Amino acid sequence: MSTLEPLRPGTVALVGGGPGDPGLITVAGRAAVEQADVLLVDHLAPRAALAWAAPDAEVIDVAKLPRGAFTPQERINELLIAHAGAGRRVVRLKGGDGFVFGRGGEELQACAEAGVEVRIIPGVTSSVAVPALAGVPVTHRGLVQGFSVISGHVPPEDPTCSLNYRALATSGTTLVVLMGVANLAAITSALIANGLAPETPAAVIARGGHPDQEVRAAALAEIAEVALGINPPAITVIGAVASWAATAPLKTMQEA
Repeated sequence: MSTLEPLRPGTVALVGGGPGDPGLITVAGRAAVEQADVLLVDHLAPRAALAWAAPDAEVIDVAKLPRGAFTPQERINELLIAHAGAGRRVVRLKGGDGFVFGRGGEELQACAEAGVEVRIIPGVTSSVAVPALAGVPVTHRGLVQGFSVISGHVPPEDPTCSLNYRALATSGTTLVVLMGVANLAAITSALIANGLAPETPAAVIARGGHPDQEVRAAALAEIAEVALGINPPAITVIGAVASWAATAPLKTMQEA
């Protein structure tokens, strides 16, 4: 089934809205928003995209703000199923891609168990797009051959943290940390303790894809202090490519 086929009544579309700039939502994502009878919207979804919705479409804010407003995932699942069961075309609009730390899998599973038809419309993931918007390629020929995306919402010393920081520190890949602002000092300390050089370039990119995007760059050992005062949403990039962070014009390959 094409993602551009019209949504049938009773369908839930899980739409990734991209990293903030409404121009980065996909064609299929915009089409779904235009057809929606009901939209369940995250706080990181591109709010400007709601201008494409029908005038009579119902918009439900299901934000999950750090240390702020919180809509339980179970309640979101209930709303998706209830509105679809009433024959509405339901769009779940998220920032980035809903299947990268966005609980899209949980929503897919809940709908499937309830017998609700689901349309998956992937989004431009912030883990790649936000560094790119700051002039940072997460891979670069002859420099780095891979990248690792991790969640930093749990500090390394927390018993619930399942990340292998020794493996990450010695992976030779670019590290992209989502949701890690509050724990950045602990994350960088763990990486250094496990073998990653303190002078490794790092950059924190805040509000990527928005007009007030901000980039702060420093060595790994210093980035947590340099990034003090930055609030979510922000992404941290660690590795050689982070030296390209575009606080100045993007470096050319010859200048890098």
